[in-house]
Amino acid sequence: MASPSPEPAAAAAAAVAETNDPVHIRRLELADHERGFVALLSQLSTCPDLTASEFAARFAELAAQGDDHVILVAEDHSSAATERRILATGCLFVERKFLRGGGKVGHVEDVVVDAAARGRELGLRVVRRLVENAREAGCYKVILDCTPELCAYYAKCGFVEKGVQMAVYF
Repeated sequence: MASPSPEPAAAAAAAVAETNDPVHIRRLELADHERGFVALLSQLSTCPDLTASEFAARFAELAAQGDDHVILVAEDHSSAATERRILATGCLFVERKFLRGGGKVGHVEDVVVDAAARGRELGLRVVRRLVENAREAGCYKVILDCTPELCAYYAKCGFVEKGVQMAVYF
């Protein structure tokens, strides 16, 4: 009789480690407005605070896109439920193409880890989960834009440098 494959055992061990980890990665929830989500985004770029109703309206718009727009957050569960904070976030947008037989491309955006929580591989975990979501959605590639200083970081996440980013800002 053959011995069990090591892959399921490794997956089970990873699931147990994730369960015991005080930081849980999950999809954005409406209550995350009160858990510091917008303040966290302001560590990445200009992000004026949104009222609860403004946040709820944008949340509903994005939620209506289902798995074509996924925002993940890393939430610290070591505190009481009323004191939990969002420590990291990242977004996956799935673009539907005519190319490659109607293929899909995943775009990773808005990855940020709270300055006080950096060095704990939270960003790495969020990005890897976003890439897995893209794979499950049938994307043939996942792309992101970053500054040159972050190329080594994203290489640890499995990305390779390709091409040049250009932009027009309004």
